[in-house]
Amino acid sequence: MSVQTVGKRLVDLCNAGDPDRAVKELYAKDIVSIEANGTAEMPARMQGITAVEQKSEWWNANNEVHRMAAEGPFIGNRPDQFAVRFEIDMTPKGGARTKMVEVGLYTVRGEKIAEEAFLYSA
Repeated sequence: MSVQTVGKRLVDLCNAGDPDRAVKELYAKDIVSIEANGTAEMPARMQGITAVEQKSEWWNANNEVHRMAAEGPFIGNRPDQFAVRFEIDMTPKGGARTKMVEVGLYTVRGEKIAEEAFLYSA
């Protein structure tokens, strides 16, 4: 699978409401996931498919997602990377409904996503 094919599959699965399937299907076993900010429950840097699956479980347990839209993939000058823009309409448990925009930067090795890094608007 090409980088563009991996990116398109990720976008398609996220837009179909199945980001957990994207993790199972597209992520490398030693995936590195980097968030802009970390907490005790969700550290900024996690490594390994089990850690990323646990991060997804925590996210799903602590947020109600009303709608998620993924746009891309955006391909740049590096042949191993693509970016995806996400818009998420969500309500954190105990919080107010909000809309979040983030960009995921993905690095592909061996037809699997080896690293993801999330960027947020300043």
